[in-house]
Amino acid sequence: MGTGRGAGRGVVMVDVARTVGVSQKTVSRVINGAPHVRPEIRARVLAAIEELGYRPNVAARALVMQRTHVIGVLAVATSLFGPASRVFSLEHAARQRGYELALASLPEVSPDELRRAIHGLLARGVEGIVFEVPNHLIEVDDALLGGVPVATSVGQIPHVARQAVIDSSQAEGGRLATQHLLDLGHQTVWHLAGPPEWDAARERCEGWASTLAKAGRQRPPVLYGDWSARSGYQLGRQLAERDDATAVFAANDHQAMGLMCALAEAGRSIPGDVSVVGFDDVPEAEFQMVPLTTIRTDEAIISHAVLSTLVALIEGREPALEQVEVHRELVVRRSSGPPRPTPSGPP
Repeated sequence: MGTGRGAGRGVVMVDVARTVGVSQKTVSRVINGAPHVRPEIRARVLAAIEELGYRPNVAARALVMQRTHVIGVLAVATSLFGPASRVFSLEHAARQRGYELALASLPEVSPDELRRAIHGLLARGVEGIVFEVPNHLIEVDDALLGGVPVATSVGQIPHVARQAVIDSSQAEGGRLATQHLLDLGHQTVWHLAGPPEWDAARERCEGWASTLAKAGRQRPPVLYGDWSARSGYQLGRQLAERDDATAVFAANDHQAMGLMCALAEAGRSIPGDVSVVGFDDVPEAEFQMVPLTTIRTDEAIISHAVLSTLVALIEGREPALEQVEVHRELVVRRSSGPPRPTPSGPP
């Protein structure tokens, strides 16, 4: 059944409005992330935009409104699954609101690299910037940003007036993973953490530590990696020599995969000798020789919240800054199981 679009022309806003049965003004409000649109209407408009393939004419709007509708993203470690999936979700969320993304991927976080990246984004006419960089490494101020608003989910950035901070604690994932291993009967759980300067690594570590403390269990020393499978492998070679390490929570799936490789090389069975739980549920986690138990999280929720608050700042509205409840799910596969029974002594 046709949509009533004129032959030979592209999809325009009126087509979306007609499909949903709302006014063009309502469609515009949804695209621009305006408040006071009923959730069911917003969902129907976004579905119609996706189905019809509607894309706002950014160039025309920029000429008329003297706006670019471009949002910058400053990110680090985009070769890793977590940062890469966040950037993908941000781009999707931006398109739904009529914006495009300009990405600056930092090879390292240094003052010079940060300034160079910000200058590059400002030269491209960005109206706001999303920071996907550990917040304590960000050395910026309003003068450097030129008054452009920022949004982040990595914590408050000092010396920046116009910013929106979305709080989405990752500690719950660490608690889920650790409690799962304790419930299987392990006496304690070791932890391969991410870099301590990353907020995500610290929060996942806090979830692990608090769960052990609540259960009255001994807390082993934290082993720090750099998110890579190589670091998980190197730390795994150390753990493979310990008979008392029967359960390990790794701060991300790639470290967990490196750990499992080291354990296998040392002749330690998974989960017979050592149970392993990761974090992220990367696509390949399910297809390891021993499928990986892990924590799955819906990062799209965070991305949509970050974009909504930033668009509100760009358009002169006051965003609602609330903690975003992100659903984290324990996905149980074959890498976790109960510990081997302790051999009984002589009768």
